[in-house]
Amino acid sequence: MSHNTFGHLFRVTTWGESHGPAIGCVVDGTPPGLPIDEAFIQHYLDQRRPGQSRFTTQRREPDEVKILSGVFEGRTTGTPIQLMIDNVDQRSKDYGDIAAKYRPGHADYAYMAKYGLRDYRGGGRSSARETASRVAAGAVARKVLGDGIVIRGALVRIGEHAIDPANWDWSITGDNPFWSPDAKAATLWEDYLDGIRKAGSSVGAVIEVHASGVPAGWGAPLYAKLDADLARAMMSINAVKGVEIGSGFEAAALTGEANADEMRAGNDGKPRFLSNKAGGILGGISTGQDVVVRFAVKPTSSILSARQTVTVDGEETEIVTKGRHDPCVGIRAVPVGEAMMACVLADHMLRHRGQVG
Repeated sequence: MSHNTFGHLFRVTTWGESHGPAIGCVVDGTPPGLPIDEAFIQHYLDQRRPGQSRFTTQRREPDEVKILSGVFEGRTTGTPIQLMIDNVDQRSKDYGDIAAKYRPGHADYAYMAKYGLRDYRGGGRSSARETASRVAAGAVARKVLGDGIVIRGALVRIGEHAIDPANWDWSITGDNPFWSPDAKAATLWEDYLDGIRKAGSSVGAVIEVHASGVPAGWGAPLYAKLDADLARAMMSINAVKGVEIGSGFEAAALTGEANADEMRAGNDGKPRFLSNKAGGILGGISTGQDVVVRFAVKPTSSILSARQTVTVDGEETEIVTKGRHDPCVGIRAVPVGEAMMACVLADHMLRHRGQVG
């Protein structure tokens, strides 16, 4: 399988399968001398870790990270950093009854069509388990970016229920199991998702990620646009089916007057924007405003309701996917979206430095 690496100067290669002995990543291009240790990376992995509430999969993975290379006496050496996370709670037997059946909504058939084989134990490389490696890499990327850039994500919609933007409060996103910035929405989501979970079904979600402190000038025109790389990164996350930058698809309903981010003179000699419809990026280059990305995650495909499918031999049948699955995979996608934002920004920071000093 090719294409397991993303990035240019800050490069991340992930490896491992959902039910293999371990997963991990190799991070290449990190400048030397940056302070980092396993505890720093673990902080972000704990945010993605499964089994922390009744609204996520009950697979019990401690997700303890080990630094195997690239760090000496608490600082990066500039050589490749290899990170490993053991898998300790696989239940491959849960998939025995469906080993010969394609799961609707999963990548089972697509993998078989491409490679002539597939790992039916949780999907192998197509499993969202792979995203733990991305979160670990994202922690390294945050060190590259430094404390001046703050990356935060929030869940803004579950199923048909969206937050009220007027209630947005970043300080409460860590105080509820949904990363919701709206306390009222979080309360509503509890009852709503309980019903979805008890029915053995699932529902989709929308995640919004902000990066504050990004200076103007990152990104390049045409084929290295910052927003294009961000969109590609978010679309590479499991189950993501749509990405927006700034106003996104809502911009299609705006007039030119409403969509224009007007400017006035700022105190520091830089323009002061009166709005941020562009999501902090114009012409593929950052403007100095918050970079805002939004992505939609489809409902978890593994559900208890019987669905029509076919076997690997082409016979029509039905399938019920048992096991431990997220009723809304979008909840744990929040720290993954943050990590991908961090990796893309770290890569563009290094590329910008390489071109203009």
